[in-house]
Amino acid sequence: MNKIASKFLIASAVSIGSLLTWNSYAQSANNHQHDHSASQPALSDGDVRKVDAENGKVTIKHGDIPHLDMPGMTMVFTVTDKAMLANVKADDKVKFLVIQEAGKLLVTEIQPAK
Repeated sequence: MNKIASKFLIASAVSIGSLLTWNSYAQSANNHQHDHSASQPALSDGDVRKVDAENGKVTIKHGDIPHLDMPGMTMVFTVTDKAMLANVKADDKVKFLVIQEAGKLLVTEIQPAK
């Protein structure tokens, strides 16, 4: 192999190595950003369909919940404190925080939307 071909191969290998390193860094940065948002969930918007204060449950029609990768739907949630349900009733627009704990979806905060 001549000197020019050898230098070309070395330069190509260095360039490819740099690209692979940059791609790895970009993926790491994206993963870090995703993990950061997952650790700091935001309140979600919803419409209360039903309140079952006695059993600590509330039915909410909600939009996407990004930190749980959940699409919009209507579902029944359990609240962590039944007293939270004293502030909401059917047909209320609310902001709420739902987390996943031990395989269950739990509302840890719910308040009327302003």
